[in-house]
Amino acid sequence: MARHHPDYKPLTLAWTGASQRRRIAAGRKQLLARAVGLHKTDSLSVLDATAGLGRDAFTLAALGATVTLVERQPLLAALLRDAWQRTATDPVWQKAAARMQIIEGDAAALLAGPARWDVVHLDPMYPHRGKQALPQKEMQLLRELCGHDDDAAELLDLALGACRRRVVVKRPLSAPFLAGHRPDFQLRGTQARYDVYIPPSSADR
Repeated sequence: MARHHPDYKPLTLAWTGASQRRRIAAGRKQLLARAVGLHKTDSLSVLDATAGLGRDAFTLAALGATVTLVERQPLLAALLRDAWQRTATDPVWQKAAARMQIIEGDAAALLAGPARWDVVHLDPMYPHRGKQALPQKEMQLLRELCGHDDDAAELLDLALGACRRRVVVKRPLSAPFLAGHRPDFQLRGTQARYDVYIPPSSADR
């Protein structure tokens, strides 16, 4: 519970609500799945290096990917584990939960290690400008907990060395390229876009 926001209800992560089920029902033709490459390959290993609320990761797991979630903020990591435990006991979703692993720690250290994934997904916190059109309450709390992900540029460089196929960066539509690095291609939606980077050795080239 955010005691400094008395009008806020306690934050609980729910991965199987109506909006999430609609995302999953949209299948592998939705932007996220296409950006990751699930429309081409029905089984991918994905590192979600900035897991946040875990909804993108769960969507990918429900669509067949094996997903490792990394979250360095301890409170968020605890919320992710709680959501995973509840999902893992749901007969409808337990197969998706079984394809997920949650790691509490620094994504940079993990990316710099020997492990490799088909895809690395980055959704760094984008600095909020001004007080107009404040984000939804849970995103305000997420911003307060996580700050602005000032090491996001470093994560992109590390991710390009740790992926076999591609790095996917989720950005607001009007945001500049992360670290000024132009992607190989983009997928654009109504509220966000996915910048996709293909390393020279990738099987996707």
